[in-house]
Amino acid sequence: MKFLVVTNAPTLYQNKTYCAYAPYVREMDIWSDYVDEFKILSPNSYSGKLLIAPFKNQPELVAVPSLQLTSIKHIILSVIKLPIIIIALFKAMIWADHIHLRCPGNIGLLGCVVQIFFPKKIKTAKYAGNWDPNAKQPLSYRIQKWMLSNTFLTKNISVLVYGNWPNQSKNIKPFFTATFNDAEKEQVKTRDYSKPLQFMFVGSLVEGKRPMFAIQFVQQLVKSGTKATLDVFGDGILKAQLQDYIRINNLDHVIKLHGNQSKDTVKAYYKTSHFLILASKSEGWPKVLAEAMFFGAIPIATNVSCVADMLGEGQRGLLITPDINNALKTFKSYTEDQFKNLSINALQWSQTYTLDRFENEVKDLILFKENREISNK
Repeated sequence: MKFLVVTNAPTLYQNKTYCAYAPYVREMDIWSDYVDEFKILSPNSYSGKLLIAPFKNQPELVAVPSLQLTSIKHIILSVIKLPIIIIALFKAMIWADHIHLRCPGNIGLLGCVVQIFFPKKIKTAKYAGNWDPNAKQPLSYRIQKWMLSNTFLTKNISVLVYGNWPNQSKNIKPFFTATFNDAEKEQVKTRDYSKPLQFMFVGSLVEGKRPMFAIQFVQQLVKSGTKATLDVFGDGILKAQLQDYIRINNLDHVIKLHGNQSKDTVKAYYKTSHFLILASKSEGWPKVLAEAMFFGAIPIATNVSCVADMLGEGQRGLLITPDINNALKTFKSYTEDQFKNLSINALQWSQTYTLDRFENEVKDLILFKENREISNK
């Protein structure tokens, strides 16, 4: 099978190998294990910092220019680039047996348009953003969701989305992502919630993830007399601001910024921390919540995207608003026994979503589609 991935995620050439954003690479390594030829259509440069890893199965790259719509100059340049990208998309889709779209994104949007001309081609789409029909999102995101849902324009496709949403078209398939495998399941010792509480934040230090909320939440908790600490994992544009805030407010003994760390290092903290805070403005499937829950850490998260579904509407974690006082009031309303039950429920739920299960789901998608294609010939 000739497998084509259309994505906005840059594919970089370093040390004589193709690399990309590490979590995306780990996922594509699973998909590419079940195909004969593997091609990626994407930009091949990126100006910012990126945690990258090499593809296990090295792809053939169709490099296209990136599109930016942040200024008049960028819009004009993007319009000039459009014919180049569209021609490349047509050529790549003619080559492919299976077209895999990664959305949302500008390249994904163009992929959604061009795939219309290939109604008989086998397709999957991974929508990594918020699929909530009522979410306020940019116009380009809404267009992609509409096109992927439209069974007249988009045929022969399984659209993988995060969460279970009502009134969806027949091609929409609730899906998930995973970090740990079956062999990593553990019976974690029940936490003692009467001791000093350990909190975590894991994610990019950017406005959308609200790392300052996590810091101020723990700061106010300590001020109110609760012994607590916060370990922050991740890097980003807000790092210097967060460091200054910690220093000015004398929180060095309470809050520690670890930067980006290895999977094993973060995993060790998941096993001992009581809570993980993620007050995001928007999410797709917030993997760090599922990761923390896998080892019994209780998520404290804003009700965005499929978070309420992940947290069992409050049976596996705390759903909060992005208001410190309200969040603290919610937190303090729980007893130690209730926290213990939340931890058990979180672990049991998350340990059903493993890499082994993910691989089986991907395998079924690819091989089922491939067998159907063969039977139609």
